[in-house]
Amino acid sequence: MRAGRKQWIGLAVLVLPVLLISVDLHVLSYALPFISAELAPSGAQLLWIIDIYPFMLAGLLLPMGTLGDRIGRRRLLLAGAAAFGAASAVAAFSPSADLLIVTRALLGVGGATLMPSTLSLIRNMFHDAGQRRVAISIWTGAFAGGAMLGPLMGGALLEHFWWGSVFLVNLPVMALLLVLAPLLLPESRDPRPGRFDLVSVALSLGAILPAIYGIQHIAQDGLGWAPVLAVVTGLALGVAFVRRQRSAADPLLDVRLFGSRAFTAAISANTLGVFAMVGSSLFTTQYLQMVMGARPLIAGLYALPSAGTAMLAAGLAPVLVRRVRPGLVVCVGLLVGASGFAVLSMLDVTGQGGLLIAGIMLMAGGVTLVLTVSSDLIIATAPPERAGSVAGLSQVATEFGGALGISLLGSIGTAVYRGHLAGTGAPAPAMDTLGGALETARHLPEAAGSALAGAARVAFTQGQHYAMSAAAAGLCLMAVLAPVLLRSVRRATPPAQPDPAGRHAMR
Repeated sequence: MRAGRKQWIGLAVLVLPVLLISVDLHVLSYALPFISAELAPSGAQLLWIIDIYPFMLAGLLLPMGTLGDRIGRRRLLLAGAAAFGAASAVAAFSPSADLLIVTRALLGVGGATLMPSTLSLIRNMFHDAGQRRVAISIWTGAFAGGAMLGPLMGGALLEHFWWGSVFLVNLPVMALLLVLAPLLLPESRDPRPGRFDLVSVALSLGAILPAIYGIQHIAQDGLGWAPVLAVVTGLALGVAFVRRQRSAADPLLDVRLFGSRAFTAAISANTLGVFAMVGSSLFTTQYLQMVMGARPLIAGLYALPSAGTAMLAAGLAPVLVRRVRPGLVVCVGLLVGASGFAVLSMLDVTGQGGLLIAGIMLMAGGVTLVLTVSSDLIIATAPPERAGSVAGLSQVATEFGGALGISLLGSIGTAVYRGHLAGTGAPAPAMDTLGGALETARHLPEAAGSALAGAARVAFTQGQHYAMSAAAAGLCLMAVLAPVLLRSVRRATPPAQPDPAGRHAMR
């Protein structure tokens, strides 16, 4: 059935929480210095302020997607929007680090309800394959655009307001969603949901949360017993989760989907694309602020060209897959993204702003093209009644990709950075991060401080070179595999045109 005007307007409503969550994932990093100055959190508290949101988001995506299949995706979306808005209001005025940690956890819970709900509603609003591709391209463009615009918004707000303003921007968007969603979005659920398996929910949380925790702490602190044990525990519980899903009458996740090479390839390409994009942002934001010396607002402006490229790539994806096999489109996107990382690997301490913009544009365009095509392939495999669980799985893969990108690429950069500084006699606080080195240099005599800062910037760019080269190599490898794994997926048929009168709209 063709979607009509009401469904397309409803899609605009669904884009709102997607854009907001994407912005929210990236905007906090710019506010951390201000939060540290006002709330004076301990090192452990600051780490939890950063980590608790993605931990809760990753752990609850799959259970929330399945819950939406049972109680209704629109109902879950509205509940999540209300929770997200309320938590944002409290977070903006948090008087202590402990309360900010709690509200960030609640934001993660709300975000976990919003993301799979939006994608599963798209699956049930747009049954025509061509229209669904266009809808998912808009959804992906909003997510990619939010990732690039988050730094700009954060920089602009922090130039003029206090740190809590980065949370208050959520309130009008959530209020608009609560008003418009009941009017424009259809309710949909699994008509025969079966039993909600709480044991599977516990196993999924036990698998995802320790694994994400361990990966991120290995990136921050290096190998240690606690993070390694967390990863091993997560993997063991993940195996138990998969075994239970194979035998359960009403599984939380239909693991038989992974029997399809196309589905597995789409999930892999999606994860690798996010791996590279999130891992690169760890370096580019530091390069802008600590090597080039850009203020937060100026650093955010550098993201505008890449945001435009990402949105353009998302819009081109449904056009390309009508003319070229999806496997080849994914291959080309991966190669374009790899070329962007190759450009980023050439940055040095002289502050090459033009080269940075070119690299980010190529990276963002290529990776967004991959994410758009792979997201459609993933959600197309889901029967409408199980769209929530598959959408949740897609987002879990995204979260794992981001965590792995920070961990692996960050570890490469840190190892090269420390190795480069090891022979310079740099003090211990300067050996961990570029930020630590610059702060140490401020308290040294001018000549010694200038020498330390210069050496640290050179060491950082060397680490960036190796990390970006590794990301480029990973994308090139997947580019070779994608056409083979996706060879069974044929070119798309032209989409049915939206019915402006809504005469054949889905009810």
